[in-house]
Amino acid sequence: MKFKSIIYSILGGLFFASCSSSEPAEKVVPEKREKTAFQTSNPWKPVTDVRADVAIVYSVRDHHRNNGMTFEERVQSWRDKGYITHFMTGIAWGEYQDYFTGKWDGESHLDEGQVTQRGDTIWHGRMVPYIVPSKNFIKYIKETQIKRVIDAGIDAIFLEEPEFWARAGYSEAFKREWKEYYGFDWRPQHESPENTYLSNKLKYHLYYRALDECFSYAKEYGKSKGMDVRCYVPTHSLVNYSQWQIVSPEASLASLPSVDGYIAQVWTGTSRTPNYFDGKQKERVFETAYLEYGSMESMTAPTGRKMFFLTDPIEDWPRDWVDYKKNYQATFTAQLLYPNIADYEVMPWPDRIYEGLYKTSADSDKKEQIPRFYSTQMQVMINSLNSMPLSDNKLSGSEGISVLMANSLMFQRLPTHQGYEDPSFSNFYGQTLPFLKRGVPVKTMHLENVSYPETWKDTKVLIMSYSNMKPADPKGHEYIAEWVKGGGVLVYAGRDIDPFQSVQEWWNTGENQYKTASEHLFELLDIQSSGESGEYKYGAGTVYIIRQDPKEFVLEAGQDNEFVGIVKQLYEETAKAGELVYKNNFYLERGAYDLISVLDESVSDEPFVQKGRLIDLFDPKLPVLNEKTVLPGEQAYLLNVNRIEHQDKPQVLAAASRVYDEVTTRSSYSFITKSPLNTTNVMRVLLPDTPKEWHVFDHQGNVLNGTSWEWDEASKTGLLGFENDPEGIKVDIKW
Repeated sequence: MKFKSIIYSILGGLFFASCSSSEPAEKVVPEKREKTAFQTSNPWKPVTDVRADVAIVYSVRDHHRNNGMTFEERVQSWRDKGYITHFMTGIAWGEYQDYFTGKWDGESHLDEGQVTQRGDTIWHGRMVPYIVPSKNFIKYIKETQIKRVIDAGIDAIFLEEPEFWARAGYSEAFKREWKEYYGFDWRPQHESPENTYLSNKLKYHLYYRALDECFSYAKEYGKSKGMDVRCYVPTHSLVNYSQWQIVSPEASLASLPSVDGYIAQVWTGTSRTPNYFDGKQKERVFETAYLEYGSMESMTAPTGRKMFFLTDPIEDWPRDWVDYKKNYQATFTAQLLYPNIADYEVMPWPDRIYEGLYKTSADSDKKEQIPRFYSTQMQVMINSLNSMPLSDNKLSGSEGISVLMANSLMFQRLPTHQGYEDPSFSNFYGQTLPFLKRGVPVKTMHLENVSYPETWKDTKVLIMSYSNMKPADPKGHEYIAEWVKGGGVLVYAGRDIDPFQSVQEWWNTGENQYKTASEHLFELLDIQSSGESGEYKYGAGTVYIIRQDPKEFVLEAGQDNEFVGIVKQLYEETAKAGELVYKNNFYLERGAYDLISVLDESVSDEPFVQKGRLIDLFDPKLPVLNEKTVLPGEQAYLLNVNRIEHQDKPQVLAAASRVYDEVTTRSSYSFITKSPLNTTNVMRVLLPDTPKEWHVFDHQGNVLNGTSWEWDEASKTGLLGFENDPEGIKVDIKW
């Protein structure tokens, strides 16, 4: 049923100024919150007015590309549009040319870049090296970055990507830090496993120290000005850093009192990194994203720190819009499958998303800005995050299987020693993908967090290996042994033959003379040091040792069956956790939202069919469906109208814009909606009765031309479409 808008400009002005009805009105006043955010180095522009809660303003540098605007002026431009403003800059790289050239303190610091064995500096951009964070550099960050932004009234600081490349470690600055930290002269990391381990432990320490000192200063300086400054670390996942051969503090930061939380930097660019499963190496974007987000959630959940999940409608590497859309849907679905996280960075760098030029298809050289269908879909998706609820619901599948991780996963990736290889981080994926691909929602657990009781919640079977990581201290083994003794089931998979078993560490120095790290754990579990394959009892619990490295389960086809079978038997018969169900999909009911992902390379090729009154949020036309079929390798994001609360209350169910100033009476519903310029809005509006008339006005009160309206009686929803305006569009509906 279609209605034509009645053109009354004067009346439109009255509509925009106040509710058009004399009936008592209920006005919804939005709460001030920091649930959604985005980051940008630019001032406010109408074409990038994303309408999240927070604009994270990047870099203090006053740059010519911002029309000479100062940092403070850029911040104010976003505040003037109603945004909460935070600050972000890189801790491992950034536009710190004044530091490297000597302008800041009169001394050149170009020798503080990260340097490879060949003597090459690793650059992030022109005159922007990756940094060895010396004490002097930390002083520079405090004085020139942190102090300035707090003086500008910023009370949330994000120091992103504390990254030290595994292939680095040869600069003069690093050699100086080595001598100070270890008390003996620097040793080239390529010469032995022990040197590599020592080198990476130092890289880890340097960024731990940098963040600790910078954040402690921020909080102290903030207090001196009567401010409560919060400090966050935007960081890639431990999965990604390990695979990309980067060292970063990761999980240990969660125990620092100066760290308030993280942004999980997961997106297509990280998740498309190829891995092995069933003998095939290829991109598995959804599965990798699921594991990346999971490692970030499990890293922080026991500590109570805040976590923002990030995903990106494009990626750093130039590709085509079709590729971006497909993989954005995969990563977006993966992040929403963690119902205990409901804070999001909805996008980074809106300028490159809305104004960048990318290929129209993989086989074409033609480039264009983001297509309207994709910007509409993307805006529907990111605006839904403003109302995404926390949920106690569980992801479908057999719960209770966890895989142990540790920060030392980053220490053994490069260089290779004694011919021991771990292709594409397969010792990790060999423990996780065999279950994930069978529809089992496997979780990760961090060795650094085993002292927290919350860490062990819901874990029935713990899988671990020291083929690609090592324990930082013996205390973690005590907590694992205590859990097993109380009835836990531990599966240890590993040959313990990698060259890092013999590095000089706590398990083979002083009173400890264990040949491998696992021998200490086995001793606590009353298992002889040889730890031959088989099942062992300890207290009320069970240990099963598999003398294979996990990479062997995925590097060749069909080699994971025995491993999976052992875990299945232990899960069902020993842990008494119920049946370990195999399937080819994941489903989560989260408020009114349905999240679905169907796996390829799984136990079947059956599609997943969801029925109901469903709005397809991956379709820019927001159709109302009676059922949705999802094929293997695909995901779906649906709004189930049947689960909408207060169905007799008028409300916007989904929109490519953000809704403000809602006013409801017995027979009318009005609101203002905003979104970036040069984008097309589509809205699905739920009403208690068939509408008699509808009106749409621009921010000056003029009737908006080119609007469309369709009524769907079955769902009691109207589909409204028009061109967006960040200044606001007024919608008034009567029934």
